[in-house]
Amino acid sequence: MSVLRLVAFDMDGTLVDVSSSFAAVHEHFGERNPDGLRRFLANEIDDAEFIRSDIAIWRRHAPDLAVEDLERILEGVPLMPGARRLFDGLRARGVRTVIVSGGIDLLARRVARELGIDLALANGFRVAPDGRLTGEGIIRVPIHGKEKVLAALQEQLGIGPPETASVGNSEIDVGLFRRSRLGVAFLPEDAAVRRGANAIVTERDLSKVLDALARFPGN
Repeated sequence: MSVLRLVAFDMDGTLVDVSSSFAAVHEHFGERNPDGLRRFLANEIDDAEFIRSDIAIWRRHAPDLAVEDLERILEGVPLMPGARRLFDGLRARGVRTVIVSGGIDLLARRVARELGIDLALANGFRVAPDGRLTGEGIIRVPIHGKEKVLAALQEQLGIGPPETASVGNSEIDVGLFRRSRLGVAFLPEDAAVRRGANAIVTERDLSKVLDALARFPGN
């Protein structure tokens, strides 16, 4: 039987205790983007246009918004309880870890540094030479394309689905589950992620994922 070599994680609502890193920036400015979300869910705009609409809202409040400003805003986003214990446990087992998130790369990189995660893939922003946002995004993880991103990572690392587990909280993470032997729904937001998972954790304690991973075949 294959042993666990890789765990892929969603970030927003899974590794960090906010539902969306983009929404966290909106909240800082006292804003939301319901029209952009509605149009995205209706397939009227793509991921890039959705990010452009987010940035346009932020720049109404801060026309010179820079990467450093976003880093300061996102500093306040807390890790999910139990996160450090979970990653200490995975390192002790020699398991590699990756973030595959449609959220903001600035936060993903901070989380990866704090938790010792091997690789973080998330979406970012194009910036001018002075660090200010140009208004365009960088799409590394399409919201509905996590499965392909994980497949490419597995090929790069030489680790197959039989040696992989994944952890996420919503329907868009089911693609990660399909590329994994074991999928864990952590604080599941919807019925689709529950149906797609092999294990479910309903306690707001990320270290409980270690118990779910103990079910991994071959361990």
